[in-house]
Parts: sequence; C-alpha cells; structure tokens
Amino acid sequence: METDGFEQLKHQIQEWLREAEKLIHQIPQTQLYAAIGAVLLTTFLLLLVRLFKRTKPNTVVLTGLSGSGKTVLYYQLRDGSSHQGTVTSMEPNEGTFVLHSEMSKMGKIKPVHMVDVPGHSRLRPKLDEFLPQAAGLVFVVDALEFLPNCRAASEYLYDILTKANVVRKKIPVLILCNKVDKVTAHTKEFIRKQLEKEIDKLRTSRTALSAADIASEYTLGVPGEAFVFSQCQNKVTVAEASGLTGEMSQLEQFIREHVKA
Repeated sequence: METDGFEQLKHQIQEWLREAEKLIHQIPQTQLYAAIGAVLLTTFLLLLVRLFKRTKPNTVVLTGLSGSGKTVLYYQLRDGSSHQGTVTSMEPNEGTFVLHSEMSKMGKIKPVHMVDVPGHSRLRPKLDEFLPQAAGLVFVVDALEFLPNCRAASEYLYDILTKANVVRKKIPVLILCNKVDKVTAHTKEFIRKQLEKEIDKLRTSRTALSAADIASEYTLGVPGEAFVFSQCQNKVTVAEASGLTGEMSQLEQFIREHVKA
C-alpha cells in the first residue's frame, strides 16, 4: 500500500512539472527574462540593504598617559564611583553597560561598550585591538600635571591621529582635560594650544622619517601652515571633566553623540 501511494505521488509531481514546463514555454522570452532580472535585482537590493543595516559600533575607547585618570572616569561612567580616586590598571578595563547617569531614565537605553586602555608605553599597542570597532576615542589629559607631561602626551596623541584606522574611519577624538576641579589645573584652551604647538614640532621632525616608517601611513596638518586640530581628517574636540567629583557631562555628551541612546 505504501509503495502504491509513493508511486501515485511520484506521478502527480511529474505531472505538475510537465504542466509548469508548458506554462514556462508559453511565456514570451522577453517577459521571462524580465521576471528573472526582477528576481535577481530584488535579491541584490535586499543584500545591499542588509549590508548597510549592520549594527553601528557602540565602542568608546578611553586612552592617554598613565596617571591621567582614565580608570577613575571608567568607573564613574559605569557605577558612579571614583574607586577612592587612585586606580592603576595594567590590563584594559572593558564592559558593556548603560551609563550610570542614565540609570533612572525611562525606556530602553542603548548600552555602551567602554574600554579603558592602560597608558603605559608597553601596553599601548592594545589600543589597536579596539580601534576597528570604535565609534569614538577619548584621549584623557591630566590638566593638573599637564606641562611636565605635555611632550609625552603630544607624542602619544600624534601617534593616534596618524593611525590608519583612525584616519580612514574618521574616528572622532575627544581630548578630555581631567582633574579640572583642582584650582591649579590648566584650562582646556591652554591645553589645546600647547598640544597643537608640540604636534606642530613633532610633524616637522617625523615627516622625514615617515617614508621609512611603515606603521605611520598618514601625516598631519597642511604643509606651510601651523598645525591646528581642525586640519585633521577626523573630528577632534576638547572638553573638561573631573573624575573625582563625577562632573563628566561633556564626556557623556560626546559618548551619546556617537553611540545613540
């Protein structure tokens, strides 16, 4: 009985296929080709839409010299605690969370993937691991001890601004002047001008080496003009914060500008 049923089904399918073949032959070739073209075009467009609808990056990277206060800022953003104010990290702090200041807000809020990259010179290459996914980069500067560290900060910032990933993807950079709650802290305008002056000196000395330096694929500024951050291909802005007091409104604004809530 089962064999008879199978044979009946087989004959029925063959009959359907013959009918379908007849119908196809009755359709004019131009209409048939047009239908096939429409199917292929629709498939291509759907793939294209899917490609462009990929999830936008939600990673914001904190970096800068050791002692600038990156890790305190990270913990303030995550849970509103300064962790006693002194935290030295030798491994990246990484987490995905809703900003602490937004915890009381109603509705669904998109979490941010925050990464705090250690500032020690030997550990800075870890930054390259996170740049391909970065929606924004925060370069933290110690506004209190800025002058003794100005040269070192400028060199590190120069290296960041000439990285291929930063330039090609036009990753926005926020220069965040931390510890501005202290009376003797330098203003963001002063820090910006000093960094521009130091980077202007650096690009002159490094331009001659760039041809031999495979890692440095890009140069900064406009030939014959003094360097300013507005000449960068990516957007570079300057802001202020205090990790100890929790005053980070400008930092949070930068984060939400590039990782929409």
